[in-house]
Amino acid sequence: MMSECDLTETETGEPVLDTGETAVPVLESNFHSIDPPKVLFDRNRIGLTTGANPGGAIRISDSCESVLTELETEGSGEEALLLPCLAGSSSSPRGVKEKRSRRYRHSSSSDKDALASPGTNSGDFNHFPEDPEFYDIIQRAEQAIESGVFPERISQGSSGSYFVKDPKGKIIGVFKPKSEEPYGHLNPKWTKYFHKLCCPCCFGRGCLLPNQGYLSEAAASLVDTKLCLGVVPKTKVVYLASETFHYNAIDRAKSRGKKYALEKVPKVGRRFHRVGLPPKVGSFQLFVEGYREADYWLRRFEAEPLPENIRKQLQSQFERLVVLDYVIRNTDRGNDNWLIKYETPGEGEGEEQKDAEWTENIQDSCIKIAAIDNGLAFPFKHPDEWRAYPFHWAWLPQAKVPFSQETRDLVLSRLSDMNFVQDLCEDLYEMFKTDKGFDKTMFERQMSVMRGQVLNLTQALKDGKSPLQLVQMPRVVVERSRSGGQGRVVTLGNAFTQTFHCKRPFFSSW
Repeated sequence: MMSECDLTETETGEPVLDTGETAVPVLESNFHSIDPPKVLFDRNRIGLTTGANPGGAIRISDSCESVLTELETEGSGEEALLLPCLAGSSSSPRGVKEKRSRRYRHSSSSDKDALASPGTNSGDFNHFPEDPEFYDIIQRAEQAIESGVFPERISQGSSGSYFVKDPKGKIIGVFKPKSEEPYGHLNPKWTKYFHKLCCPCCFGRGCLLPNQGYLSEAAASLVDTKLCLGVVPKTKVVYLASETFHYNAIDRAKSRGKKYALEKVPKVGRRFHRVGLPPKVGSFQLFVEGYREADYWLRRFEAEPLPENIRKQLQSQFERLVVLDYVIRNTDRGNDNWLIKYETPGEGEGEEQKDAEWTENIQDSCIKIAAIDNGLAFPFKHPDEWRAYPFHWAWLPQAKVPFSQETRDLVLSRLSDMNFVQDLCEDLYEMFKTDKGFDKTMFERQMSVMRGQVLNLTQALKDGKSPLQLVQMPRVVVERSRSGGQGRVVTLGNAFTQTFHCKRPFFSSW
């Protein structure tokens, strides 16, 4: 005769417990354990299939050695509210997964970016083993956010960009989230919203891919590094989370709920994938000190001409800016979004004293240029609709001077080497493909425009032309040939096809 708790088998072959009332399957992992399975229950108090308290929560142990089912009498209402899938004996791990998948399906876009990656904070995403100095700066920024020194939103511009600070409150970088770009869905500024509402036909730039400004910023820094120009502050793609960023109501409500659950029910809160606001992906550009808008210094240099040695420094830096903007085809370069730093010898002098005495120590001074705001570059076609998006530096006196021998020696050998250009395209591909909306066909069109720009720039440098003559050259698109070479070494003749872009925009100077 079988005892009350002897094991029997059903028709399907699963071991069950014979309790005299209802046969309950035993988990397979427990059936093969070394110790005999133990089930603690009281038939007079609770049934395994029926009779459970509707308001109670069933806690199931995660151990592989036993299955412990007990009734929670204290605090059961709160835990059942947080974990409704565990209330009642009819729940199963499969049901839990289905409910979780439905919940994630309705998550916001900013949360989806973080759900697919492990970790609980933005530090799990930011790894730069090849650049420990930049990694140290990002760590300082994360430590500042954790200690309550939050990024500060920049009032200028038409998108959400932030001054990032270190734990001491010093500005160390500029962060531009992808979701808060001029045409992003979480842009905190209303300028582009009214633009889209009032002028939908002129909304956006038809030659640019939407919401890729953060990649354009980082790619411009990559091009600057490959060409050894030194005019773009170091920029990389990072993940940051802060209360001062613009999140939607769903993300903030979820963050508050998780923090409340972790505080009130720690056992439940520890199960969350992440506690807090989801990290935002964006471009992080190192902050440059001592620079002012180019328009300020250009007006001053026009009123007070520079000596020859300083003028040559300015011309050399200006030509590097021209090379960068032309290669990446920057569609937003005015005199207000590139900076000039005029350094004079001596330390401890205030800004007012430097401005007053800059002509006295001018022989020992030097000039540097910083090219910022590169988020509207890398178009997939030349502008040919309403606006031409010209380079505003083309109207400066420096643009009428032919390229110097120093600039030719710096970039001509690289730009004339098609293998170097191909390596640059491959590096850009590795960067751009990390975006969730990456399209290989559109990326190839972007590279076709860039190759055409490189071809024109190479010819202008060889012919000794000026930046003004460069922008007046016919626009070229160099597309990859369908019958391109299979080897590593390629030439323009058998791998690419050169075409001229003849269509002109409606406004040629705007």
